[in-house]
Amino acid sequence: MRKTVTLAALIGALFAPPAAAQDEDAKQMPDQAVAPASALPEAEDVAGVPAEDLRAGGDEKKRYVLIGFDAERAAPREGYGLLLVLPGGDGSIDFHPFVKRLHQHAVPQGFLTVQLVAPAWTKEQAENLVWPIEKNTVDEARFTTEECVLDVVKEVQKKVKVDRERVFTLTWSSSGPAGYALSLLPKSPITGTFVAMSVFKPEELPSLKEAKGQPYYILHSPDDFIPIAMAEKARDDLKKNKAKVEFQTYAGGHGWHGDVYGTIRAGLEWLDQNKAKPRKGS
Repeated sequence: MRKTVTLAALIGALFAPPAAAQDEDAKQMPDQAVAPASALPEAEDVAGVPAEDLRAGGDEKKRYVLIGFDAERAAPREGYGLLLVLPGGDGSIDFHPFVKRLHQHAVPQGFLTVQLVAPAWTKEQAENLVWPIEKNTVDEARFTTEECVLDVVKEVQKKVKVDRERVFTLTWSSSGPAGYALSLLPKSPITGTFVAMSVFKPEELPSLKEAKGQPYYILHSPDDFIPIAMAEKARDDLKKNKAKVEFQTYAGGHGWHGDVYGTIRAGLEWLDQNKAKPRKGS
């Protein structure tokens, strides 16, 4: 496997959260990058939102949090939708209060939110390649982000009834490449992809032919240090491969700005209206 340094370190350093969320999403990766997993950070305003801290297959590196599931409530007849959130920045568990707020204020009814936690294999990897994917990984990684997400989806499907037509990803900044990669797997369970403020490097992705019929909501600021030309290329290349693409811009540069939850809600609603049919074998 080859080792490639990306913009993730710079992206994580410059990431700026909404003031209302009061999350320290702009923090640098600490020296304890490979320290044992910490407890779930909590915030009073979302303390009532149920969350389970889990490990796919019992593997400590495949950590995820299932948000919004209440065993005492009946599941939707068709099953729960799943929103898989791969946080940007350093992808750590510290994003948990922010993701809970997303679930409370932006996620459509009938969805559960799954927050994945980026595994730290080495300090250098954790600072420079937060979410290793199949075509851009490190030697120390025991699995790719794609493999981890697929395992998490399978495990959640064993726990709750899932609507296979409503399995979406939300990625931004350092996690954007993983969002694109997951959508392009030949047997991907993903039926909708939301990518914000991120790079697009098709040479590091599966074949763009797999984008046919898939919906992509791409959000980018013209003021971002990541050139908007990258997001425009994603839009154009995906459309050429017969994907459905909604392209939106916002002011303010890199980071979440303005009506953050309203913006994310609008993107998720668009995905729900344009969701793809599940792939055979997914």
